[in-house]
Amino acid sequence: MAAIEKLDTHHKALTLNLDASAFGSFAEIGAGQEVARWFLIVGGASGTVAKTISAYDKEVSDDLYGAGSRYVSRQRLEAMLDREWTQLLNQLATSRGSRTRFFSFVDTVSARNYAGTNEAHGWLGLRFQQEPGGQPNDILLHINLRDPANLLQQEAVGILGVNLIYAACYQVQASEHFLENLMQDVENRIELDYVELRGPAFETWDQRTLLVHLVCGGFAAAVYFPASGAPVPPTEVLHRKSVVLAPGYFAHMDPSHAEIHTRMLASGMRQLQGELGEGKTAPKGFFCLTLAPSNAKEPLPEVPDLLHRIDALRARGGDVLLFREQELYTIIDYVNRYTEELVRVVVGLSVVIRAFEDRYIKLEGGFLEALSRLLAKNVRIYAYPMTTADLEEAIQRMSATDWEWDDTDGLVSARQLRLALPRGHLYAYVLDSNFLVPIQEA
Repeated sequence: MAAIEKLDTHHKALTLNLDASAFGSFAEIGAGQEVARWFLIVGGASGTVAKTISAYDKEVSDDLYGAGSRYVSRQRLEAMLDREWTQLLNQLATSRGSRTRFFSFVDTVSARNYAGTNEAHGWLGLRFQQEPGGQPNDILLHINLRDPANLLQQEAVGILGVNLIYAACYQVQASEHFLENLMQDVENRIELDYVELRGPAFETWDQRTLLVHLVCGGFAAAVYFPASGAPVPPTEVLHRKSVVLAPGYFAHMDPSHAEIHTRMLASGMRQLQGELGEGKTAPKGFFCLTLAPSNAKEPLPEVPDLLHRIDALRARGGDVLLFREQELYTIIDYVNRYTEELVRVVVGLSVVIRAFEDRYIKLEGGFLEALSRLLAKNVRIYAYPMTTADLEEAIQRMSATDWEWDDTDGLVSARQLRLALPRGHLYAYVLDSNFLVPIQEA
């Protein structure tokens, strides 16, 4: 099959059913049996489907795959992959292993419940051979379901599962098109925020580059790079956590700028810990790197440049979230998907000024709508002071003309900054209402 060929889901499933060399099993928990169903309804399923199973009952699932892990988790997915793959080979390797490329597809998904109160997300996994008798390769995906109804979410999972199996069988040679092929026809229905690849088929692929491409290609709103260890989906580090976010472009990562970034996030963490009080779990802190350029006239940064900035922040001990959008309210909207705990955004005064200067043309309500969406009930902005020289440079760069300030020993705090009326009323309001909190330099 040519990598550029675009077939619909029906024809992808039928193509696989008619390919005598591909044969495998399906195990699905939650969100119906939509992936296996495609192969069963298009005709010729006996050419592809060795087995399909649904372990909906928790006791049945625990008996098959082991107890002790959440049902929609990477741990459960790995257990499913291992068991289904072992069983498939034990049963069929002797009789048809010399002519068959085996695969095992598994998923564990929580689609929208009746009340709409759950997190609609899931894990999909595929273990497959590129040639008969070959070493196994793994593809692991974490997804967020964006459709508003349970049945639509089930349908989207079915399409994605067929895409995944088809791409593994015919399209792994073209890494630059892999994500587009994987997300065909579900680009606006499913958010893919984590991909892990293992095995000889992917020896030349760079997984970190693939994660950045998830954001650059519009498949994820954000991806996560920890200071140490392997990446995980953002939900696993944001879920029910109090967090401090330090957004920025981080285009300058020389030692002096890097020290400012580190001190700013550390100050925000101390400030929030003081709000939480002694004995409370320590908040999580993240550098929030945006995909957007620091100047609207500049092109979007290239992937190697983004990875360089990410690695520079990680080298300072920072966990990094890479966001597609730059507006603060979009970052807050995203984080509040996963937590109702306190969220604090620590920024320099230049970012505060930029927030008041932006016209927010994406929103019908403009600046007022952006401000209302930013200042949610659990959100406060920590304003970090700037030197007079840096503040003057930032204001000149933004062509902002309505700002005045005083300074103390060459430093300007949020309370020393003034904005001309009428917007000055709004600035004074967010300051006096404690939505904008001045913090001191360490």
